[in-house]
Amino acid sequence: MTHKAPSLLDFSNPSIRTLHLTWIAFFLTFVVWFNMAGVLSKMIEQFDWLSKSNVKALLVTNVALTIPARIIVGGLIDKYGPRRIFAGLMVIMIIPGLTFAFGDNFTQLVLSRLALGAIGAGFVIGIKMTANWFTPKYIGRAEGFYAGWGNFGSAAAAATVPFVAMYMLGGDWRWSLAITSIVTAVYGIFYFFVVKDHPEGYVPPAKKTSGGAMPVSSYFDLGQYLVWELPLYGALGLVVFVLHKQMINGVHMISMTQVWIAWIILAVVYLGDVARIVKFNLPRLKAGVPEEEKFPFGSVGALNTTYFANFGAELAIVSMLPMFFYEVFSNLLYEDGSQIMTLTMAGAVAGSFAFMNLVARPLGGLISDKMGSRKNTMLLYMTGITVGFFLMGIIAKYGPVGIDGETTLIPQYNTITWLIISVVITMFASFFVQGAEGATFAMIPSIKKEMTGRIAGMAGAFGNVGAVTYLFLYNFMDDKTFLFMLSAGALISLIYCFIMLKEPKDAFVDSFD
Repeated sequence: MTHKAPSLLDFSNPSIRTLHLTWIAFFLTFVVWFNMAGVLSKMIEQFDWLSKSNVKALLVTNVALTIPARIIVGGLIDKYGPRRIFAGLMVIMIIPGLTFAFGDNFTQLVLSRLALGAIGAGFVIGIKMTANWFTPKYIGRAEGFYAGWGNFGSAAAAATVPFVAMYMLGGDWRWSLAITSIVTAVYGIFYFFVVKDHPEGYVPPAKKTSGGAMPVSSYFDLGQYLVWELPLYGALGLVVFVLHKQMINGVHMISMTQVWIAWIILAVVYLGDVARIVKFNLPRLKAGVPEEEKFPFGSVGALNTTYFANFGAELAIVSMLPMFFYEVFSNLLYEDGSQIMTLTMAGAVAGSFAFMNLVARPLGGLISDKMGSRKNTMLLYMTGITVGFFLMGIIAKYGPVGIDGETTLIPQYNTITWLIISVVITMFASFFVQGAEGATFAMIPSIKKEMTGRIAGMAGAFGNVGAVTYLFLYNFMDDKTFLFMLSAGALISLIYCFIMLKEPKDAFVDSFD
């Protein structure tokens, strides 16, 4: 039992050692997951068969299979423990990692990236591991630190992979990608032997056979469960359609007939999922669910919406921010007439969004611990996201080169002030986005401890559903509309949380019981 807040530098504390070893594992999986971002331009230069449209498809496929992977992995870690599953995932993913690194045709790149998307499930494994080692009183700051520092792997990949390729490997981007997979696999073996699933003396809640289905407490909750399963399959259907739009030698990568076949398969699988969930839960509901086993499924749905609106938005926005800043501030000039907002500058400004992970996510978890109400913390952060993305839409509307071609808010030759304001607004939005992610997973272990893996898996999957949905819709709107849409998504989540999210019982006890 922990009686005082553990120090992050107290490596004699086994919980702290486990936390550090686990966020490093998560960090490496995110490096692998997003390792291609920094070398895409080089790939386009080298391959005459790779177009910008193909690259957009790769970005979508990169997050696609993370959706079912997080669900599957969530059930596996509840059954077998996080240590085995995390280590196994890091080792197995070396196969699609190397296949992508040394791919020589678009089909190979797509299939490799689809498979590699499963490594994004590593996030929910660490959530379970951290929940096993920290009591509810300190779970927020522990999960926030884990998520914030681990998630920084995406920014690290964007910075280090191109550097390694250009300055250490003589421009060899293939081996710079391959190294990330090799290092991660080696760390996976190390992780297996040095980490334990839970503290000595702690007996995890008994595992019940459910076929992977989540038990519910009422018929209404059962209905909610079935509804929340549907978007997971719908997002995969969108990915199939995106692949159909890709042309290889003038031919659709996937024919419309194949699209319909895939959609029918997804529909059948969903119906099978429905049957499995109903088969497991109906006898329990008819017999009456014991009071101690009940939990509010509405809270699970509410946190699905928050992760859709925060992490989904993050995955979507980071792919468009560099070009966004470049276009909006393209007329911003030095006195000698040279351009201030170069592509390099735009990338650096956009990077401020990802760098907030190091502080904002841990702070989100800490505030959730300190505020005394995990629900109110969540509402606060979703309000901040709503305001932040709305203000970013204002940037798009009234920048030096307004998206609508409207009159600027400030004189054309004095726009550096507006740039500074825009960076501050971007960091403001990022602060609340990252903090909300930390607050989401600070709350998940308190809903139903023995189902942390499955609940985290579903919420994590909805983050990717959000990314797929937002990136798909982005193809049909300008930047201003896109940012206002992200704001609207956060507002809808805020309202849903206000109605459905319940303050968890025993959310601040200092005990593993």
